[in-house]
Amino acid sequence: MADATIFHRLKQDHDSHRQLFKKMDDAQGDDDQLKKLFDQFKVEVTAHAAAEEETLYATMLARPDLREDAQHSVSEHKEIDDYLEEMEEQDLNGKEWRETFAQLKKRYLHHIDEEEEEMFPDAAKDLTAEEEKTLGAKFAERKPAELERAKAED
Repeated sequence: MADATIFHRLKQDHDSHRQLFKKMDDAQGDDDQLKKLFDQFKVEVTAHAAAEEETLYATMLARPDLREDAQHSVSEHKEIDDYLEEMEEQDLNGKEWRETFAQLKKRYLHHIDEEEEEMFPDAAKDLTAEEEKTLGAKFAERKPAELERAKAED
């Protein structure tokens, strides 16, 4: 895994987030389990987004042909944050919370599918294999610190 590219590392996180959504769907009848999973999701997604922005997106923003994709994804990260904040104010597993959760899930799954199917292949055309590995290593270095920060804020 030492040589994993940025795209491989991000895809692994996305797969983990998809699994968390499935577990949260399965836990709708168990508020304690749902709270635990939702808290885990918030920390994971927040740390993932921050580390992704500091590595891949920062690189993409510096390149005119990739800038628009990066800006679009940063705005989607903000949208996800807004959903998470909104859900904090709602009663866990209440009607309003479940509706917001459904919107969050739809938007986030769209976001990661768009990244994997469109943005990553576009960025890969512009990055060298060495840059992909370097960004992967930087992401692996940044994410633990971002996890700690996200846990502290939760």
